[in-house]
Formats: sequence, structure tokens, C-alpha cells
Amino acid sequence: MSQNKVRPGVYINFKAKPQTLGAIGDRGIVAVPALLPWGDSENVIVLEAAEYGNQALKLLGYHAGDARIRHITATVSHAQQVLLYRLGGTGASKAAATHEGLTATAKWGGSRGNDLKFVVQHNIDEPELFDVITLLDNEEVDRQTAGSIDELEANAFVDWSGEGVLAATAGVALAGGTDGSSTGADFSAGLSAFETYTFNVLAVPLDDTSSKQLAAAYVKRQRDEEGKKIQAVLVNYPSADYEGIISLRNGVVTADGLQVPPTSLVWEIAGMQAAAGVNESLTYAAIPNAVDAYPRLTNSETIAALKNGELVITALNNTAVIEQDINTLKSFTPERSKAFSKNRVVRALDAIGNDVKRIFDSYYIGKVSNNADGRALLQQEVVAYLQSLQSIGAIQNFNSQADLAVEQGTDVETVIINLSVQPVDSIEKIYMTVEVA
Repeated sequence: MSQNKVRPGVYINFKAKPQTLGAIGDRGIVAVPALLPWGDSENVIVLEAAEYGNQALKLLGYHAGDARIRHITATVSHAQQVLLYRLGGTGASKAAATHEGLTATAKWGGSRGNDLKFVVQHNIDEPELFDVITLLDNEEVDRQTAGSIDELEANAFVDWSGEGVLAATAGVALAGGTDGSSTGADFSAGLSAFETYTFNVLAVPLDDTSSKQLAAAYVKRQRDEEGKKIQAVLVNYPSADYEGIISLRNGVVTADGLQVPPTSLVWEIAGMQAAAGVNESLTYAAIPNAVDAYPRLTNSETIAALKNGELVITALNNTAVIEQDINTLKSFTPERSKAFSKNRVVRALDAIGNDVKRIFDSYYIGKVSNNADGRALLQQEVVAYLQSLQSIGAIQNFNSQADLAVEQGTDVETVIINLSVQPVDSIEKIYMTVEVA
């Protein structure tokens, strides 16, 4: 603090205690390209878990508790944020209806628009004016009072057009809304749209080979070329043979008797994977509200599926659990050992990759000199970060002197980080011998 004051007195300078920049990054973000009957077809739809109850109706066309979006609600119950890209939206037709010069057109294309209607009635207090009411499933979602058509303002469900005076009607239903169909180009556009967002897990609720191949190639490119360590949950795609791809084999039966196929359960599994901590395994994790696997696999089928790199749902004491938290990697090499097939291990390694990149991009690139002092500062940050991982049991046996080196690269502006870490996995098998005397 500068000591240049003129008047007598006490001068206090408050400053924060230096904190490490290497905090463990948040998890819990899921991205899903999906066919939807309502919603924005040009931009990614962002659902925030904390605001979902207020967002669902306007953004998805249904209340959060509506059974028709229970798969989305289940995902939000685990994830802190869900990113949706609406497949087929650009080819969807908007529902519309006209009454005496007033035309109502659904905000978005899709079949959900056919559940809209509008009512025009005289205002009780000012009979020369009209109340124009928008209904969805006969529930009022908007009301405004106007004297003429051109005074009406668009709402979250309907755009108004026309001219002249309003005319009373007990109700006019919108019609003609149709859902579009997804194409390969549409699916690719969705994957590209997600590239500008940060997320942990991609869910693909489609079972066609083309979509799964595109998703697997996308994840591999993101992980190996772009440095974005994400995983994807696909349906019945063990041939990926890659730590970035999780292949869901079967579904569940819910407490109310609904049979949920893997193409629907993939939403919730992705939410659980995204929300799982870097020190957490989902082996034997229960699927909320599920009482059975659908279909059930026999013991031999389960063993074969696990060896094939499939994530299997198993019935256990009136619940349905993830048998083993694994991905599709099964061709092991010295560089990709069996440990890489465990999602807890991958989460820890991915966290290191994502977080060190975030720290460097945010606080070091272009800001800190690439000299001995600058590299020492970066090394201290990485050490502090790794020690925080070790403190929560995500890694073990880390030695800051022997396992980490931050060195000058070939070019004057490059830095090389050489790191050895030992991720921790969860206990899954106990072999016990009981000797009877």
C-alpha cells in the first residue's frame, strides 16, 4: 500500500487472500438433439434446472410435470442445465386459425400448436373493448385487452395478424401444425450448434446407425482434436469401442407401470452421467422411480453385455440399477488400459484435461510470460488443482515433485505439461474366503 497520505489517521487496505485459480469445474450439463413437437428450431434451447418449472411451458409447450415430457424432466432432475437442439423443426408446419379478419399463428411449427385455441369476448368493465384469450389444452396462457386487431401483441404461443375490429367468438382452434422429420444434415447442424456451448455429456435418443456414427465421430473429434473432453450416451452402439461413448443396452419399468425403452431412458442416464462427480461411480446407482429392468437380461446375457462394453440396467430388490458404470472401450492397449473403460476414471481424467485448459485459457494465455517464473506459477496452479482432486478421492498417490513437470516447448510461446496421475475407482468386487472350523 502506498504510504503517501497527508492527514493523520489509520489507513487500511483490504485485499483478498490469494486463492488458487485451479478449482474443479462444475459438471452437470447435458446436450440433446431431439425431435420435439414445439420450440425454437433455430437456436439451442437452454433449460436451467433452477428455473425449469417456469421455463417448461413456454420453451417446450408442456408443464414440467406433464407425462409427455417426463424424459426431459427426468434429465433436468439430475443435470443443472440441459441444452436442446430441435431436430426437424425447420420442416415443421405452424398451426393457424382465422376468425373475422383475425389470424392466430402458432409461435413455432409442430403438432403441439394444434392444441392451441383463442377466445374473443367483450371486456366486462369496458364493453367496447375485447379480451383476447389464448388457451393451450384449454388452459389460459395469455390474456390481453384491445379494441382492434392491430393492438394485439404476440405472446409466447401465438403471433397475431390481420386488421380491423375484433369480433367475439367462443373459441377457435388452431389446426395444421405438423412435426418435421430429422435428416443427417439436420442432426449434423445440431451437433455443430452445441460446439459453442460447454457441456459434459451428449445424449442421442435415436437408434438409427447413421446418427450414432455421426455422434461417435463428433465425440472423438471433440475429445482428440478440439480438447473438449465430453462423453456421449448412445443406444446399443458397443461397436464404438471408445472411452468417450457409453452404450445403453436396455430400459426400465417405472413405479406406475410404464415401460421405458432405452431410446427414452438415454435422457436420464445422460443426466446421471453428467451430474456424477469426478470421485463418484454410478455402479449400482438406482434409476429414480424405476422398479424393474426392461427387458431383463439373464445372468449370461448380462456377463456377455458387460464384456461387450455395454451399460446394462439390472433389477435389484424392486429397483433398477446400473450394473456397472462402463463405456464401450474393450480393445485395451498400453496407452488405453482397462481402467479407461470405467467412467469414474474417465471423469477424473476428463476433469483434468478440461480444467487445466480452462485455467490456462482464462488466466495464462497472453497474460503470463513464458519464462521460468511464469512456468513455475502455472505449475503451482496445476499442483494446487491436483491436490484438490486428491483431497476428494478422485486421484491418489500424487507427488508434486515426481509426477508433474511444466517445461518450455519447441516454440518460444509453447509450454509442455508432463503429468502422471492415478485415478481412483470404486470397489466393485469383493472376493471372500470363509474358513469353517
